[in-house]
Amino acid sequence: MRGVIRAVRQFRQAFRAYDGSAKRKDSWFKMNSCSVFSLERNTYISRYRHPSYTMSRSISADAAKVPNGEINGDGPLMEYERRIAAGELVDGDAFQLGTLGELQRLYDELVENAKTCRLDRYATSEKDGRSRWLWSRFIPQTSHAKVKGIYLYGGVGTGKTMLMDLFFEQLPCNWRKKRIHFHDLMLNVHSRLQRHKGVADPLEAVAGELSDESILLCLDEFMVTDVADALILNRLFRHLFSNGLILVATSNRAPDNLYEGGLQRDLFLPFIATLKERCIVHEIGSYVDYRKMTSAEQGFYYIGKHSSLLLNQKFRQLIGENVAIPKEVEVIMGRKLQIPFSATGCAYFRFEELCDRPLGAADYFGLFSYVREPSSITVQCRGNSIRTF
Repeated sequence: MRGVIRAVRQFRQAFRAYDGSAKRKDSWFKMNSCSVFSLERNTYISRYRHPSYTMSRSISADAAKVPNGEINGDGPLMEYERRIAAGELVDGDAFQLGTLGELQRLYDELVENAKTCRLDRYATSEKDGRSRWLWSRFIPQTSHAKVKGIYLYGGVGTGKTMLMDLFFEQLPCNWRKKRIHFHDLMLNVHSRLQRHKGVADPLEAVAGELSDESILLCLDEFMVTDVADALILNRLFRHLFSNGLILVATSNRAPDNLYEGGLQRDLFLPFIATLKERCIVHEIGSYVDYRKMTSAEQGFYYIGKHSSLLLNQKFRQLIGENVAIPKEVEVIMGRKLQIPFSATGCAYFRFEELCDRPLGAADYFGLFSYVREPSSITVQCRGNSIRTF
């Protein structure tokens, strides 16, 4: 265990050297040749991969000797190594390791600046919070966090969500942190805005509530498609960042491509600038779709003229002896969704009924809150192709 901790300390020093903060001739690895000193063999090894890959390999041998769960609090890179050693993750993805270098950098900065960033939920009293709020009414204030967040983007199935979750799980449990899907967040924001009707600036009130609950926000699947979301995001996040919010986000799109072709996009562009100012933008760069490497994809797609029969059999298998009937599901803010056939928490739709209607995120979240498990929705799709999920 001492060897593992010693390796992590050396990794952090080396990564700071790579980041430009320390460039000494006796650094743990040499930037010019990308050579790395191997702790287990006491030799230098040349690598062509990202420096974070070579650094992480040096601790894998020690990490493999440590039982599951014994390593805790050393950051996402150490946990990544533990999962590889345990056979839970595939080894050798240099793109994921490059991303982990950024996440480890953020982890270290957060630990170092936890007090100034007000991450500890128990460190600040309620009275102090009220005092700051009172002064902000009279004196314009801004308290941008000393630490910048990360906006991670790349192709589907490349591990963005997995890496963000791995990072999130290593953070202390007493920190003001939240991990949430982007559409969940926006539904929550719109619901809070309804409660703050009549307030001079309801977005400021909502941002105040959100930042009181969590200073570190991990936001998954950042994808702006709704014009209502697009028009409020800039003001909302300007308030959040002014309150000290640190954002870690994943997306399939680069910031400059968000809400591309959307209505009134010119009003959305300032948000992109704000996002790039407060986050380090990092592309994962991988072309591997790990979803296709698992058995989970088998049996999900039915293609051919007899697909409808196969789909009906799947649905009947799910509901057993129960009779399927139409059902109405209530979603957020009084909206209701019609399910053509439903029984025992299972739902059956034709493509046009689910995908050709003007439905939004609230409708789909309402549907998934109704079904009993993720595999309980079957959709009859176009082109003789059927998918259950």
